Amino acid sequence: MSELSFLVLPEQAKMRLDLLLVGYAADNNLGLSRTNIQKLISEGKVFIDSSPINKPHHKVGPAQKVRVILPEKEKTQILPEQISLDVVYEDDDLAVINKQPGLVVHPAPGNREHTLVNALLGRFVSLSDINKNRPGIIHRLDKETSGLLVIAKNNASHLKLARQFAEHSIERKYIAIVAGVVEFDEDVIEAPIGRHPLKRKNMSVNFSENTRYAKTLYRTLKRSKNFSLLELRPFTGRTHQLRVHLAFLGHPILGDTKYGKDNIFPRMALHAQELGFIHPSTGKFKHFSSEIPLEFKEFIKKNF
Repeated sequence: MSELSFLVLPEQAKMRLDLLLVGYAADNNLGLSRTNIQKLISEGKVFIDSSPINKPHHKVGPAQKVRVILPEKEKTQILPEQISLDVVYEDDDLAVINKQPGLVVHPAPGNREHTLVNALLGRFVSLSDINKNRPGIIHRLDKETSGLLVIAKNNASHLKLARQFAEHSIERKYIAIVAGVVEFDEDVIEAPIGRHPLKRKNMSVNFSENTRYAKTLYRTLKRSKNFSLLELRPFTGRTHQLRVHLAFLGHPILGDTKYGKDNIFPRMALHAQELGFIHPSTGKFKHFSSEIPLEFKEFIKKNF
């Protein structure tokens, strides 16, 4: 168990306790979210001048001493594994991985081993642990989707990158091969996504009150008699968004057995080709790209 303490500055007087701590945590790269801080307050682990304060909205006074008891972090029970990873970039704060198809991102019931998380634990000394069951994971790709993922090595980087995803400021570009001949050269799909009303493991475009806004830009790169090659840019990040939107359009992604019908492609024909974001420490924009996989090139050469 550890603790931190500091004095309230004159200009911080009358601030809410939780907001004061959020600012302190951000300035010192502590990797504590507002939710974490409010939990510490409610559990009686935050003191002002030796008195426990359990109200997040408590207003602080100048020169008061704030002390926070930080509990021991729970260690993950997930075991590290030696699984080959294509590490595109790495520094003290993050890593960018070019994920291979067939690799699940994180463990789940019925699938506790041989995931990207197992591989990350076997490869990196330090990973963010905001979610102890998903160390390092900020976003995900479906099992059969290949391409670029950013991984956080510490909690401060995790929170800053997660905020960019929440604000939809991350730049992402996917390449997909879909069934049929797409009519428009470029268009935007704006259709809400929620749980399928009958198939509860599936998502669908529907207009019930439990759906969430979703937006995808597509651009048609090539057409053949039976297929289209698309560039996809998601503005939002809903579960299975690209797959559901394209199926809704009548052009499911090849190899997508959940939302399509065929298995003409050896796996789902979706690849996260580009990824761009503001680096959490330097503040500079970083952009990464990966080659189109060989199975894509071969299919395109044969069918377009």
